[in-house]
Amino acid sequence: MKTRDRILQTSLRLFNECGEPRVTTNHIADEMDISPGNLYYHFRNKDEIIALLFQQFERRMEAALQAPERRVPDLEDMWLYLHLVFESIWEYRFLYRDLDNILNRNKKLRTHFRRILERKTNTAATICKGLTEAGVMRATPDEIAALAQNIAVVATYWLNFQGIRAGAPPGGDSANLALGAYQVLALVAPFLNGEARQLIRQLGRDYLS
Repeated sequence: MKTRDRILQTSLRLFNECGEPRVTTNHIADEMDISPGNLYYHFRNKDEIIALLFQQFERRMEAALQAPERRVPDLEDMWLYLHLVFESIWEYRFLYRDLDNILNRNKKLRTHFRRILERKTNTAATICKGLTEAGVMRATPDEIAALAQNIAVVATYWLNFQGIRAGAPPGGDSANLALGAYQVLALVAPFLNGEARQLIRQLGRDYLS
């Protein structure tokens, strides 16, 4: 693996484990057993590392937020959407744990993260509209719009909420992802017909077991 890629991999691990504010470029260099000068040859500062990691995260989320284009979305699309989104959040959880701090330091990342929020909302709305068209879900356009925004809110802030609630560092336990996905499904369930609601319960049991 090239040194530049190793720096990114090590930085991501340390940021996730310790929190980005607690990790310096010297910590990263020490962890890799390289000189700070070697690290600075590839990255001028920590913000450059964060920016490149954010690009990786953005590509990962772009792939996760693809709604079906040639058919009507179904309930399993909602499940897959949640699974992929929460997996992406977990892999780059340092961004969510220190979200305000990171975005306030970098206006470009703030703009790009806003686009991710919009994609989260739009994909959720597209799937909900498909479920409504298929008769699996009963909801008005206004209800779908509000539900899609609520889904985006829960997906974005779930790890921080659970961290505070459990008295542990936000994003410290991957089991929180299953709970987050289940919480989102709980938002959707009241709009589903009886058979679909039963499937949601079964999917939740399978995912949480």
